[in-house]
Amino acid sequence: MALDGPTDQILPRQAMKAELLDAETELRLAYAWRDRRDEAALHRLINAYMRLAVSMAAKYRRYGAPMNDLIQEAGLGLMKAADKFDPDRGVRFSTYAVWWIKAGIQDYVMRNWSMVRTGSTSNQKTLFFNLRRVQAKLEREAEARGEALDGHQLRAKIASEVGVPLADVEMMEGRLSGSDFSLNATQAADEDGREWIDTIEDDHAQAAELVEEIHDRDALRGWLIEAMSVLTDRERFIVRERKLRDQPRTLEELGTELELSKERVRQIEAAAFAKMRKALEGKSRELHDFLA
Repeated sequence: MALDGPTDQILPRQAMKAELLDAETELRLAYAWRDRRDEAALHRLINAYMRLAVSMAAKYRRYGAPMNDLIQEAGLGLMKAADKFDPDRGVRFSTYAVWWIKAGIQDYVMRNWSMVRTGSTSNQKTLFFNLRRVQAKLEREAEARGEALDGHQLRAKIASEVGVPLADVEMMEGRLSGSDFSLNATQAADEDGREWIDTIEDDHAQAAELVEEIHDRDALRGWLIEAMSVLTDRERFIVRERKLRDQPRTLEELGTELELSKERVRQIEAAAFAKMRKALEGKSRELHDFLA
């Protein structure tokens, strides 16, 4: 069954018309896919359980995601389940697939809940999908006992009920109660119409820093050219190949090309660096490190 294209009504209708598999047929199809990579068997297995995927997707519609997108994510979870299912374990495929379908839908909902990622740890998922329900339950119970819970007490009880740290409850409550705002929105208290994006610090280099960096780089380049001018052609070639290439060449490679031993190339390189250091004495600590 194609997972892209059909409308909200067509895809669920197609899923409801799919065959129902008995345990023996299901097992045979699972073995055919696992052992022989029989795509026809995989297609039939997935089609048979798309009604399960559609049913589970419908439970998450209240989070505002399009039904078609939820069904597609559920279908992807179903395909992952089919690919990883081991028929030798003696478990029905539907029982195994439920976890993968649910995980796929929940990941999608959390990814699209806000432009700011809500998080995907086990605690965050549990809170995202259960916080409001548990909160309502605890408030009803407190009201029945004639108690009035303040915000801190309620969050503490939620943390205990769900089995997560209080800090996680406070963080998730803040995220669920907020919404995304445009950084181009004007600050209400700003008479000049300054936008929120204007308050974000620019972490790029400032103009003065850029000018200083360019000046220093040009000075270093000039000093390097001056230092290399005191070298012989062979020394200049070795320094360039050893220090100025994106991928420096080895002593052995240069020795082969120049018909010298590796040790002799090393000696020439050391002598060239000594000449350059002497020529640049007192000018640049950075170049001194370069020639070390």
